[in-house]
Amino acid sequence: MLIVSDVHAAFSELAAVAALGEPLLVLGDLLNFVDYRTGQGIAADVYGREHALEFIRNRKTGDWEANRRLWRRTLAGREEEMAARTRREVLDQYEAARKALAGSEAYVIFGNVDWPEEMRAGLEGAARFVDGEVVEIEGFSVGFAGGGVPTPARARGEVPHEVMAEKLEALGEVDILCTHAAPSVAPLHRDVITGVEERSSPVVLDYLAAYRPRYHYFGDIHQPQAHTWRVGGTLCRNVGYFRATARAVSHPPAPAASEIR
Repeated sequence: MLIVSDVHAAFSELAAVAALGEPLLVLGDLLNFVDYRTGQGIAADVYGREHALEFIRNRKTGDWEANRRLWRRTLAGREEEMAARTRREVLDQYEAARKALAGSEAYVIFGNVDWPEEMRAGLEGAARFVDGEVVEIEGFSVGFAGGGVPTPARARGEVPHEVMAEKLEALGEVDILCTHAAPSVAPLHRDVITGVEERSSPVVLDYLAAYRPRYHYFGDIHQPQAHTWRVGGTLCRNVGYFRATARAVSHPPAPAASEIR
């Protein structure tokens, strides 16, 4: 099977991977609201390039209050118009994702920037939305738990820790755990480009300690200090950042170089 995450509107590249004919696991963040490298995305298309660049500057410094002021200033008096334009862009991107995945055996969960209900509806007929499900794939039991961790951004795809814990507990024992969120292991959620320890999921780490799946695949952190790590008996692997790499990870992965217990 092939696994990707953080597609962020790289749909031509996603179509090329889907055409390879293997089961394809897509671990969230299909939408591209803003590319922190280039400024491209829905934010620039709807609100303007200067808005997107200011948003990026504030995001890199962690100034969430500045970004809240930015949104209020940009939207003032145009809230309904901007909401409608944003929704149209979101639906268009999910339609492009549906076309990219059509005809493949694809399994999809949502990430923090995704709109879960719009994703589910938009991909119907082209991919299986598998949040909170266990699926048998190529002889492995694969558990899926979508959603990002809570942040001050309050994005639609963020999931409270207690909700994520309930989803994971309901999965029970599996061979492979697939999430969007990274476990709370510092090298796996420290971004080496920004120098920031991004938010991560302590409840995913708790699940790994309790249930010890053989593998854990995830995304979210675009430039992690470590792509692989061993947590007890589980080999963890960050399979993103697909928008930048256009590469899928094959299962099983290469052995991890490090281990924590």
